[in-house]
Amino acid sequence: MTANPTSIHQRLDRRLSGFSLEQPFYVSPEVYALDLQHIFYREWLYAVPACQLARTGSYVTLRVGAYEVVIVRGRDGEVRAFHNSCRHRGSLICKARQGQVAKLVCPYHQWTYELDGKLIWANDMGPDFDASKYGLKPVNLRNLDGLIYICLSDTPPDFQTFAQLARPYLEVHDLKDAKVAFTSTIIEKGNWKLVWENNRECYHCSSNHPALCRSFPLDPEVAGVQADGGVSKKLQVHFDRCEAAGTPAQFVLAGDGQYRLARMPLQEKALSYTMDGKAAVSRHLGRVAPPDAGTLLMFHYPSTWNHFLPDHSLTFRVMPISPTETEVTTTWLVHKDAV
Repeated sequence: MTANPTSIHQRLDRRLSGFSLEQPFYVSPEVYALDLQHIFYREWLYAVPACQLARTGSYVTLRVGAYEVVIVRGRDGEVRAFHNSCRHRGSLICKARQGQVAKLVCPYHQWTYELDGKLIWANDMGPDFDASKYGLKPVNLRNLDGLIYICLSDTPPDFQTFAQLARPYLEVHDLKDAKVAFTSTIIEKGNWKLVWENNRECYHCSSNHPALCRSFPLDPEVAGVQADGGVSKKLQVHFDRCEAAGTPAQFVLAGDGQYRLARMPLQEKALSYTMDGKAAVSRHLGRVAPPDAGTLLMFHYPSTWNHFLPDHSLTFRVMPISPTETEVTTTWLVHKDAV
């Protein structure tokens, strides 16, 4: 298929509601290139939890399509993102997925950058060379209560509206006090849209995820929200009980459907995602009440869904790596003093 925006719009216009997209949307290299150009190179993308960059010089690297990005904590405590490319000959500066450095040093010709991206050493460039013009190219970054988002676009879309909406829900989880307990990265053999479609339904949960269903409810009265945004009386009672305890819970869908938040109950008597329903961590991360508040489900297309529980939190990052492959990274967060 030779794809262009016009042909894609025509295919979208003839799509039947409730059905999948046509096959090229999941396998075509041309459609994949348009996905990157119009979505992943323009939108805000979840990158990592800020606590993963625990110390000065801690860094992580991330590939978004054709772009390599390095995210690093500076000496002033601020987290910044840069294109992971030396301004001299374009060599990759940080090759590991994560690490610790005193400076950002190009391994090719040793051009050396401060952690804030400024070029501080370049050998034999002559007296007229102005190092101030050759700092690392910055990437837009926002720290949302301990969640790092980046945007590759020179004109990023609004982030503040989402941040203002999400912040009260996230604040009670105290992600600033978190540490990474475990990270899992898998390559799913499917287009990134298939990964999302699978995540957005639990039609398959009882047969494929019996362990999850020990704590995750399938009862439609408490497990979901109606298409018009309405909720059952039983679910509304749960929202009201959490809100009365100082824990934001009410369902909200905004940004033309780009992001959603709701604090959903678990199975009766379950406190966390565990085999016995009990808390997974004795030293809780956050100040969530009541103890059976369930899980704050937050998604933000195109790159993340999350589960924030009273005792621990999980973040998921979705990153396309080919038309038919998607990298999914899951990070478990616990209190920094938890064992």
